[in-house]
Amino acid sequence: MDQYLIEGGYPISGTIRASGNKNAALPCLAAALLTEEPVILRNIPDIEDVQVMLEVYRSLGGRVEVPGPNTYRLILTDITSSGIPREYAQKVRASILFAGPLLARTGRAALPPPGGDVIGRRRLDTHFLALTELGAAVEINDEFIFTAKSLKGADIFLDEASVTATENAVMAAVLAQGETILTNAASEPHVQDLCRMLVSMGAVISGIGSNILTIRGRPKLSGCDFEIGADFMEVGSFIGLAAATGGELTIEGIRPQDIRPAKIAFGKLGIAWEHEGTALHVPPDQTLRVNCDLGGMIPKIDDAPWPGFPPDLTSIITVVATQVEGTVLVHEKMFESRMFFVDKLIGMGARIVLCDPHRAVISGPSRLAGSELHSPDVRAGMAMVIAAMCAEGNSVISNVYQIERGYEKLAPRLSSLGARIRSA
Repeated sequence: MDQYLIEGGYPISGTIRASGNKNAALPCLAAALLTEEPVILRNIPDIEDVQVMLEVYRSLGGRVEVPGPNTYRLILTDITSSGIPREYAQKVRASILFAGPLLARTGRAALPPPGGDVIGRRRLDTHFLALTELGAAVEINDEFIFTAKSLKGADIFLDEASVTATENAVMAAVLAQGETILTNAASEPHVQDLCRMLVSMGAVISGIGSNILTIRGRPKLSGCDFEIGADFMEVGSFIGLAAATGGELTIEGIRPQDIRPAKIAFGKLGIAWEHEGTALHVPPDQTLRVNCDLGGMIPKIDDAPWPGFPPDLTSIITVVATQVEGTVLVHEKMFESRMFFVDKLIGMGARIVLCDPHRAVISGPSRLAGSELHSPDVRAGMAMVIAAMCAEGNSVISNVYQIERGYEKLAPRLSSLGARIRSA
């Protein structure tokens, strides 16, 4: 599937179930390396990034079984290689997550520079800082080679609250000797899921959900049976899609606590929803109007490390704002290229001023016209889907491989809600 063909102007309506969290699934798949016993992971989304991670697992000597939908049974008794094949590393940035488990279990990890979304500079320095503090030596040539005779617990202050660096550090520390204190750790729901999985394997971790994690190393871990939580990035994307098209949507299988930061940001655009238990309902025909700050000031929506507004939803909320009455500033502070997709929205008729690589002022509502679009990354691609579904006429979105890296069976799932979308 290389393209989506979308006829705009049709609000979505119906019920959909949230997929498993992509950003939890990827580190949990890597964590399966930490034990010789079988690991069962449930609610794993059927997306390209997961399939690449499974290929890496197989290349290291692992066996992968599929006992049911979105469920994998992973067994790796003997690791046959400590290197990640370049072809897989270039496809997914999460390949770096095998560094910690490989180092902890074999004393060596060799990884080519990881690929993934092109959304600006994505530094790896924090990974090196954490793993060297645990006792690893690092050699950098055309690949990264980590070696350690043994890992020892340490008091580590991360120079930034990097999600993947936190995950790598935790996975290495659970098999290190002694105690590790990880300060300025990331605390996103996917980091919490990884920690809970490791605890179910016998790891000793305290402070889960905070920015200070204490890990007491164990000589070995056992297998587990663990279910990944819902993908709150997908949930936020579908909320935005429903509101922007004037639709009505029920999303099942959510974790309400994971979408609280999004509720504040969407609320600034007049978008509300209700939830009962693990189901969320977006009512139809909401009055989309910017809620100004005190004194009538233009409000700002900006991203931040958890529990701030998630960076991956800035692209989504930018396109939703084009359908909202009023003016809002969106400030994406973490990646210098993420906002560059807005030129495509401007070409469709959106009134957006891109102030600099990080800030855009959006005034709406704008009548969008169908267009030919190219998806540069997962979230900008989904933003283009939303724009196309709001637009008058037909749109063609190419490079949808990038979108399907993060959204499970997107076209058929949206079709079931009344969207005029098909793959070609």
